[in-house]
Amino acid sequence: MTMLDDQTTAQTTAATWPAAYPQGYAVVDVETTGLARDDRIVSAAVYRLDAQGDVEDHWYTVVNPERDPGPVWIHGLTSEVLESAPLFPEVAGELAERLDGRVLVAHNAIFDWSMIAREYARAERTAPTRQRLCTIALSKELGLPLPNHKLESLAAHFGVVQQRAHHALDDARVLAEAFRPSLHAAAKDGVRLPLLECRPLTEWSDAPARPRVGYQPSYRQQGSWRPSRKRPACPYPNPGRYVPGGTLVQGMRVAFSGDTSVDRELLEDRAVEAGLHVATSVSRLTSLLVTNDPESSTSKTVKAASFGTPVLDEAAFTQLLRDVTPARGSD
Repeated sequence: MTMLDDQTTAQTTAATWPAAYPQGYAVVDVETTGLARDDRIVSAAVYRLDAQGDVEDHWYTVVNPERDPGPVWIHGLTSEVLESAPLFPEVAGELAERLDGRVLVAHNAIFDWSMIAREYARAERTAPTRQRLCTIALSKELGLPLPNHKLESLAAHFGVVQQRAHHALDDARVLAEAFRPSLHAAAKDGVRLPLLECRPLTEWSDAPARPRVGYQPSYRQQGSWRPSRKRPACPYPNPGRYVPGGTLVQGMRVAFSGDTSVDRELLEDRAVEAGLHVATSVSRLTSLLVTNDPESSTSKTVKAASFGTPVLDEAAFTQLLRDVTPARGSD
């Protein structure tokens, strides 16, 4: 008996399954040209699961990103391979069929959902996804004793063997196999699943983007993203960096990275209402980065590490939001 079999011997029966749990899941992994808002999907995979996490089918496709493929040393997909691949609008329908009516499940789900949502926006379509579930958030809800929040650590905990890391189909398979025992553990203990709403995060603009340094584009030039909501400028000056153990001060520049248990827009609204400046990127002026996965390799966490920017998780940040120090000179 494998570790995975051992973990799932005492399965929750259909008769005792939580009625509020979703009726189906789409476990998703996408590989991309990079981590920025104007980066593109180069491959996508979906494992469809039933209400109790059993695999129904799986699907995989490569996608022509209409630009350089980015980190080939990670995903292994060269320009030559992708040149004859379908464009995203040509696979959008097939992907939509597999997402429709299901909860999107991914590891660091905000990233996969954001990339998918933007691709659909470019294609002038809307992804039929209403909710997402991040397996990082679920592992925290379950209190799994993981050394970090990497997919390989979650897989090792449940005895799932990775065969081709950073290949979308194998990553989706690994996650599907690790998600099933996680789902059953949650059902057995009556854990509320950390479901978040999937909203379009950005709008597509046809304005030309700045080309990459040293890159001679062989595909059509891309447009750029702009926020779907514009917030008023923060009225307070930036008092500097957050001091660990201290309080938040009005005017501090706060950036967010990764999935959050509270809807991201709601969390940002709370920060703005408290007098903080919500930053869309991390720079030397950033006072604080809020992330539940500081070891991830997002552009924000990498920059925060290089600048020495203080980092807090969501729980600590929301606790500090209750008592923000007024800006100097304010009433």
